[in-house]
Amino acid sequence: MRYVQLRAFHYVAVSGGFSRAAEVLHLTQPAISDQVRKLEEEYDLLLFNRHKKQVRLTPQGERLLDITRRLFDSESQALELLSEARALRSGSLRIVADSAHHLLHILARFRDRHPGVRITVRSGNTESVLAALHAYEADIGVLGNMPDSHDVEALKLNSTPIVAFVARDHPLADRRQFTFAELAKVPLVLREKGSRTRRKLEEAARRAGQPLTPAIEAEGREAVREIVASGAGVGFVSAAEFGSDLRLVSIPVEGGETMVMDEALICLRERRSGKLVEAFFDVARSMAVV
Repeated sequence: MRYVQLRAFHYVAVSGGFSRAAEVLHLTQPAISDQVRKLEEEYDLLLFNRHKKQVRLTPQGERLLDITRRLFDSESQALELLSEARALRSGSLRIVADSAHHLLHILARFRDRHPGVRITVRSGNTESVLAALHAYEADIGVLGNMPDSHDVEALKLNSTPIVAFVARDHPLADRRQFTFAELAKVPLVLREKGSRTRRKLEEAARRAGQPLTPAIEAEGREAVREIVASGAGVGFVSAAEFGSDLRLVSIPVEGGETMVMDEALICLRERRSGKLVEAFFDVARSMAVV
C-alpha cells in the first residue's frame, strides 16, 4: 500500500468519480484509475462498484473512506501547523450554518483581521451541520442548540425564543400573540423534520396538548420565509433570525420561554487547536451575546 494509492482512492470517493479526482489532483484519469486498481489488486478487494459511468463505494470502500478522511484531515492539520503564519494570511475556512444570520457580524470582524483567508459558508440543519463536521467537510458549524457531545466543542453565541411570523397583509397579522390551540387551526409552514426549530416547536405543542400538523413542509429557512411572505400560512423562526423584512410581521407564541434557541458555534474537539478555527472562535467569543 502506497500513499499515492490511498490518496487516489480518497479523492475518487469524495469527488464522486475518477475524472473529478483527476482534476482535483492535477493528474490524468488513467493515472488515478491505475493507482486505485493496484490498491484493489494488492489486497484482493473491491473498493468501488463501477457501472457504466457511475462509481459507488462498496462496504469495504465505505470503511476505508472513514479512515482516509481522518488521515488526510490530519495531514491538512500538520501542514497548517507547519505554516501557521501563512494560514492566517492565505488559508481557507469552511463553515456550515443552520443560519448565516448569526455569523454576519463575526465574519465582518474576522475578515478585518484576516483579509487573506478564503471563507466558504453553506447552509444546513442540525443533522447536516453535525454530519459535515464529522465527515471533515467543514471546519466550523453553527447550530440552534448547545450540543451534548464529548467530541464537539461549543461556544454559545446568543439565546432567543421561537416566534411565529406571517405576511404583513395576512388576516392574522394584527394578532398580539398566538396560543398553540389557535395555531393548530391555521395553515402552518414548517421546516423539514431535521430542523431543531421545528423539533422544539412540536415538543412544546405536544406538552400543551395541541400537536401541530404542517400544511406545507419546506426545506430550509429561506424557503419557509418566501412561502409565508406569499400569504400561504404561519411560519416559525428564532427571534434572532427574524431579521428585517418589511413583508413579514413577527408574533410571539404563548409559552415561548420554553422554546429558546441557544445558537452555538461548534467544531470537533480534535480540530479546536487549528490556527484558523482558533482565530475564528476568538473573534466570536469577543462578540458573543449571552
